[in-house]
Formats: sequence, C-alpha cells, structure tokens
Amino acid sequence: MKHSKLKTLLYGLLFIGASTFAFAQSEATVEEPVTSSNSLLTKVKQGGWAMYPLGILSMSAFALTVYNFIALRKKDFFDDEVARQVGDKLNTLDIEGAHALCEEQPSPLTRIVNHGLDSIKGGHIDTELFRQRLEAGSSKELAKPFVVINYLAIIASIAPMVGLLGTVSGMVKAFDSIATVGMGQPEVLAGNISEALITTASGMLVGIPAMFFFFYFKNQYGNLVADMTMYLDDMHGDLVHGTRATTAKMLPPAANRPHPQAPRDPRG
Repeated sequence: MKHSKLKTLLYGLLFIGASTFAFAQSEATVEEPVTSSNSLLTKVKQGGWAMYPLGILSMSAFALTVYNFIALRKKDFFDDEVARQVGDKLNTLDIEGAHALCEEQPSPLTRIVNHGLDSIKGGHIDTELFRQRLEAGSSKELAKPFVVINYLAIIASIAPMVGLLGTVSGMVKAFDSIATVGMGQPEVLAGNISEALITTASGMLVGIPAMFFFFYFKNQYGNLVADMTMYLDDMHGDLVHGTRATTAKMLPPAANRPHPQAPRDPRG
C-alpha cells in the first residue's frame, strides 16, 4: 500500500512537471519577444525540439529524487526493536511467536525472516536451509528499491546524449543557413548556434544532478542493505544457538552417561 502511494506521487509529479514544461514551450512559441531577452522561456524556445525530451527527463529526475528521499529511510526497511524481539524469539525457538511478530510488523526485514521461517515444518529446524531461504528472500526483497535508483543513472546517461543530438541539429541548421543566405545575415546563424549550445548545456544540467543523486542514493541503499544483512546474520546465529542449547538440554548429564568399556583381551 505504501509503495503504491509513493508511485502515485511519482507519477503525479511527473505529470505536473511535463504539463508545466509543455505550457512554457507553447507560451514561448506564441509570444514572440520584441526585444532580445534572457528569460527562461526564451531560452527554452531557442533550444528547439530537444528541449521537450530534456524537459521530460528533468521532471522525471526530480520526481525520482523526491521518491527516493521518501522511500529510502531506515524505518521503512527495518526497526531495531522489532529485530531484537525476533532474534530473542528465535533464540528460544519460539517459531510461532516469531512468525506472528513478523506478520504484525511488516517490513522488508520481517518479510525476509518470514520467508526463512517457512522452511521450518513440523518442528524440524534445519539451520542451513533457514540461511539459504534468508539469502533468497533478501535477493528478491532488496532488488525492488534499487530498480528505482537505477532510473536516475539512465537519465544521467541519456540527458547529455539528447543534448548532444540537439547540438548536432543546431549546427546542421547553421550550415544550412550559410548555404542558403551566405554570411550576410549573422543573426540567422547565431540563432542556430544558440540552439546548439543551449541543448548541450541543458543536457548537462539534467545529467549532472541525476548522476549525483544516483550515487547518493546508491550509497544510502548500500548502508541500509549492510545493516539488514547484519541483522539477518544475527537472527541466523540466534536460531543456531537456540537449537544447540535445546540439543544440549536433551543429552543426559555427563555423570549419568554410560562409560565406554575397555575392549576384552581375546587371549583371556
């Protein structure tokens, strides 16, 4: 439910940004400036067709940044107190209690532990199978957040390429203008060169922040995964200690154990 709300927020921000950019482009196209202007709308107009995809990419990067700031929080991945309680229950082999606690406190960590606890059937505890199920659950559960983070890397790679394509388009128009009207009208040539430079700068302005936030969220995600891995290792250790303690209690005391008899001498 929470992730669906975040995705709705992401799509909403993307839609609002794209609509605003499209409105800005239409306004800049309709209202021809009488004098030279350095306003943002004028620059958007001078950038030409390449500013449309760059505008969509910039709004997407902004929406993904907001989404990751909301989604990549420690409390959304695990709770220290819940992890400690689950570990205590595993240490005492209270499997049903651990199951119930994981169901009551849903999070990526408890879902992974629940996946591991499903390997315990009929009271038979296989600690190695439990560890394998934890690893499989981790691979599935922790892959989802990183997919969204990777979208920022895609935008950071595509935006400068789109800007470069706009640059090539502007330079082609500039040489076409030279071939058509010659060098007698520098304002025509300057407009095409301006388009080429604006698209290059716009691609960089979109790509550089997207790359920065990609590495920022990647490092934040790595820290969360490291903490979760530590908790999962501790829970596996708690289960191992619990099974060993139970096995030790079931063994008879050393004083009551039968002593091994010395082998008889076959010659006697």
